[in-house]
Amino acid sequence: MTLDLLLLGFGHVGRRFVRLLGERADRLAQEEGLTVRLAGVATRRSGCVRATAPAGLDPAAALAAVEGGHRLETLADVAPAADALALIRDAARDNPAAAEGRLIVVETTVLDIARGRPAIDHVQAALAAGAHVVTANKGPVAFAYDTLKAAADRAGRRFLFEGAVMDGIPVFNLARETMPVVTVYGFRGVINSTTNYILTAMEEGRGFEQALAEMQAAGIAEADASLDVDGWDAAAKTAALANVLMGAGLTPHDVRRTGIGGVARAAVEAAAAGGHRIKLVCSATRRGGTIETRVAPEELPAADLLAGLRGGENALEIDTDLLGRFAIVQRDSSLTQTAYALLADVVTVGRGPSPSAPPPMRPDRTP
Repeated sequence: MTLDLLLLGFGHVGRRFVRLLGERADRLAQEEGLTVRLAGVATRRSGCVRATAPAGLDPAAALAAVEGGHRLETLADVAPAADALALIRDAARDNPAAAEGRLIVVETTVLDIARGRPAIDHVQAALAAGAHVVTANKGPVAFAYDTLKAAADRAGRRFLFEGAVMDGIPVFNLARETMPVVTVYGFRGVINSTTNYILTAMEEGRGFEQALAEMQAAGIAEADASLDVDGWDAAAKTAALANVLMGAGLTPHDVRRTGIGGVARAAVEAAAAGGHRIKLVCSATRRGGTIETRVAPEELPAADLLAGLRGGENALEIDTDLLGRFAIVQRDSSLTQTAYALLADVVTVGRGPSPSAPPPMRPDRTP
């Protein structure tokens, strides 16, 4: 099967994803029976184009153009589009891939913490056009999960977002595929790599700004670093997790939030000297008919699983009725893991056209 991909956003993650597709092309064909065609790319600065040749866009040429500061319209065999929404409409019009469930919009635009847009608009337009959606953007899941999932179900298309939390480590896939009839009571974790890296660096006597710059250079920190430092990224991930795992119906603005900007290096060092560590902890707890969510720095004892996370490591503890408490630990964090999440979701689409499964618990279930 050949899948047509429309890539919205061509930053660090999007470009790593395109390279990963090339690196795994043989295995995709041999193990999954899949080939991919880059049908179009939309960027903020380098233009929006769709392929006019049967082979699609040349990935290497698209990468070279954007990384060389050139416009995508300079590529051969392309037609310009006004913006991402126009690209979706143009690419889906009279396209057999859309009608046959082989068109996938891969959404990697920057998080908008105010409303989750335009990413939500992209997802809605893609589903309306008959495309599946794969995204690493937290916004659609954090702000409009119920609405978008319902739209995907009506369209018979997938809405997948494994890269939204903990990069490519399977959290949502784990719940969707392996936790039927399980009720999630709550969760707690460290799910922002940048802040954990900064706190670890401060504990080791290094500076806040230096550590942040290192994460920005690695392409891991958000384009707007305040999203990490002020806890907004963690709040968006908390809302996404609560929405999918617990049926919460929240937005990031419903999450009680305190970032690490007010954490002094002296406090971090003093905690370490006493055998404790300060971490930016997210949590969600079901209390009767409500779900309480929080993101804030906490001083944790050394025996706490979360206290042992170093550098960019993340972990999530999930509390359930049938499985008890279990944890997922991410030891490595890089662009490759996030790009892989997109690839894994593309493979999920390729394995079957069925719509996304319902969440593992219903909102009306209580402990």
